[in-house]
Amino acid sequence: QVHLVESGGGLVQAGGSLTLSCAASTRTWRTTVMGWFRQAPGKEREFVALSDWSGEHTTIANSVKGRFTMVVDNGKNTMYLQMSSLKPEDTAIYHCAAGSTLSYSWSDYHYEGQGTQVTVSS
Repeated sequence: QVHLVESGGGLVQAGGSLTLSCAASTRTWRTTVMGWFRQAPGKEREFVALSDWSGEHTTIANSVKGRFTMVVDNGKNTMYLQMSSLKPEDTAIYHCAAGSTLSYSWSDYHYEGQGTQVTVSS
């Protein structure tokens, strides 16, 4: 069983930065891709970013491109979502997920973390 532990959420003012981390307890063929998704109140879960562990296949959603970056730390089995120039509309619960395909769909991932709240005040 793979466990994903997220951390790094919090309250930040608009224009500020936060870095979320997602640590995987182990890596298997079912965790070759890590993804970040977010869900705001009353809205559907939205794809944010994904990457494989080599960092060679990384995709950032258009809504956050240029502001968010994924960073891989193979030694720690951890992926980071670096967020800058945050906007109030970035407020959501952010979930990391692990899977085996480069997919934008939450349902394609095998494991998910508990989620971490990000709140951006105006």
